[in-house]
Amino acid sequence: MATVPTQIRIDRDIKEQAGALFSGLGLDISGAVNMFLHQCVLRGGIPFSIEMPHYNQRTLSAMEEARRISRDPNIPSYDSMEDLKKALEE
Repeated sequence: MATVPTQIRIDRDIKEQAGALFSGLGLDISGAVNMFLHQCVLRGGIPFSIEMPHYNQRTLSAMEEARRISRDPNIPSYDSMEDLKKALEE
């Protein structure tokens, strides 16, 4: 099978997350993209449904807050429920 080099632009964070996911499956990004494209050709379209989620503003705000908290190194984190309980009782 002859291959050709191809360039695509991918969000850095998504590429890192996808790379880690695919690595756990024994794939690299190139192999995963090839599998995706093969499935597109075999199925005659995208091999999964594509939908726009319909979240209300309260949910969107909560998601943004969770994203902000998860990236803030000043927010304490806990390794167990016991550690969280101790921190709440202090």
